[in-house]
Amino acid sequence: MSWSQETRSRAEEILGRYPEVRSAVMPLLYLAMREDDGLTADGMRQVAEYTGLTPVQVESVASFYTMYKDAGVGKYVVSVCTSISCHLLGGDGVLAAIADEAGLSPGEIDRNGVVFVERAECIGACGGAPAVQVNYELVEGVEPESSRRLCRWLIDDQPAVVGSDRMQAEFGGRRSFEWGPTESEGATGPIPAFGPYGTAEPVS
Repeated sequence: MSWSQETRSRAEEILGRYPEVRSAVMPLLYLAMREDDGLTADGMRQVAEYTGLTPVQVESVASFYTMYKDAGVGKYVVSVCTSISCHLLGGDGVLAAIADEAGLSPGEIDRNGVVFVERAECIGACGGAPAVQVNYELVEGVEPESSRRLCRWLIDDQPAVVGSDRMQAEFGGRRSFEWGPTESEGATGPIPAFGPYGTAEPVS
């Protein structure tokens, strides 16, 4: 199989940003996920061809970082931090509430293929613990009850775009610091929002 023309064009644009093409392996893995709805052996071979690496080298990168997912994580990856700060401030309770609301265990996807819930290591928001990410968009100061509402919103409304500012306003609490200007774009799937990936759109 080969990538679509759109994906090939995006790959060429990304490669142009790097003096050493092998340095583009990580963003190209996101393109592979977007193209195939998750990482596949074919997608990793495509990345290897673009970067001059072997498929095994590409797979070693993909298997090391948890944000690269195989197919079957649904529309929303919900990552609940349970590292020390979040753990001490109730992260395990948030994880349990989300898993219960979705009717699954961490590491599983709900029966409708909408929500995948995972336990995450530190996501860099210790001052706003407990912290959650939805498709890598951050929400801080989440409580078990608000996390249930967040989960229910994802399952019932299935928003096309998720953005940190909206989720923080509706489901978050204490933040680690005052955020900067409002972000006008959010994530359109279980890949970080980034224009060259084609995964960022305006938040409605």
